[in-house]
Amino acid sequence: MNMLESLGKKAKAASRTLANASTEIKNSALLNIAQMLRENADRIISANEIDLKNGKESGLSNALLDRLALNETRINDMVQGVTDIVALPDPVGRIERGTLLPNGLQLIGIRVPLGVIGIIYEARPNVTCDAAALCIKSGNAVILRGGKEAINSNMAIVEIMRAALEDTGLPPDCIQLVEDTSRESATALMQLSGYLDVLIPRGGAGLIRAVVENSRVPVIETGAGNCHIYVDATADINMAAEIVYNAKCSRPSVCNALETLLVHKDIAEKVLPVIKQKLDQKSTQIRGCKKTCEILGNSVVPVTEEDYKTEFLDYILAVRVVDSIDQAIEHISKYSTGHSEGIITESYQNARRFEREIDAAAVYVNASTRFTDGGQFGFGAEIGISTQKLHARGPMGLSELTSMKYIVRGEGQVR
Repeated sequence: MNMLESLGKKAKAASRTLANASTEIKNSALLNIAQMLRENADRIISANEIDLKNGKESGLSNALLDRLALNETRINDMVQGVTDIVALPDPVGRIERGTLLPNGLQLIGIRVPLGVIGIIYEARPNVTCDAAALCIKSGNAVILRGGKEAINSNMAIVEIMRAALEDTGLPPDCIQLVEDTSRESATALMQLSGYLDVLIPRGGAGLIRAVVENSRVPVIETGAGNCHIYVDATADINMAAEIVYNAKCSRPSVCNALETLLVHKDIAEKVLPVIKQKLDQKSTQIRGCKKTCEILGNSVVPVTEEDYKTEFLDYILAVRVVDSIDQAIEHISKYSTGHSEGIITESYQNARRFEREIDAAAVYVNASTRFTDGGQFGFGAEIGISTQKLHARGPMGLSELTSMKYIVRGEGQVR
């Protein structure tokens, strides 16, 4: 039996125990995890420093180094995410429907765990904690396969979480880490159909595409965020500048960050200089259309077709001046990855039209796209942002990690 099959077999066994664990036991385990993560923050940071050193030596971009980095604040955020999940209602066992059929059968639909979830992700060790905690609360065992960039951080976090589970009486194999970070181990996990019930990739477009194309396990697509904001002709200029700055610059390395700005021609000459002044605070490069270059001058890099398709994950913003809301919607429909799209407008009619016609997991009116997040939506930490339409869409919280089971009670009925 190879290493992945061994992990799968242990996860399957652990999942049966976890699926039947009470809410109290699961919450107790999560509180113990939170406490032990807090107590071992220095150990996690030391492991992360090794990953950061290796990442710098291997030439990781600043955006990826930002995703990789852990400090006391980010560990506190991880801990808070775990405790927030404790406070959320447990979906397992929740009755979604109940009816008495004409033949006298009692039909009850209840929420049950998916079983064993595999997660393939890149240089974000906080995902290790968030994903595992969500899986525990929703009754699912999890096999985590992070990127080589974060292997030391991930190993430290998982060791701590497994010890916390064991102290609470739950099988430590509810959480397992694939320590082999080779391409072969990722492919093997994609083929683990006898043990995994679902596979969730979290990362860039290349990773997601590889998983979708190669997996024998059902996949929930997440992550890739080529996000747009359209500044309508009626927009408040100061509001537009603040929202664009926040959406692009508050944390450009994440999937809900702004990548392309569309501006109506009637407001472009007024709003673009104000937006640029804000973006300059973070030395953001603007890649603009011909009209944008005319308005903002030589500091703008001429935009290319490829730029409109790109999730930069950096201080780079594509900008296009459009003739109408129709052209803005057409552009978004062509290039969007279906993650988060926004409009800034004072027009009720245009706002409602944008809401109706834009096909994305989250559509914003007069707000930053950076709110597409399980915690911000009140779901607790999320396991990812689903950009597909089957089973789950948008931030995936606890309910999205469960399925339905039907209980049918009778008194001797036959068909």
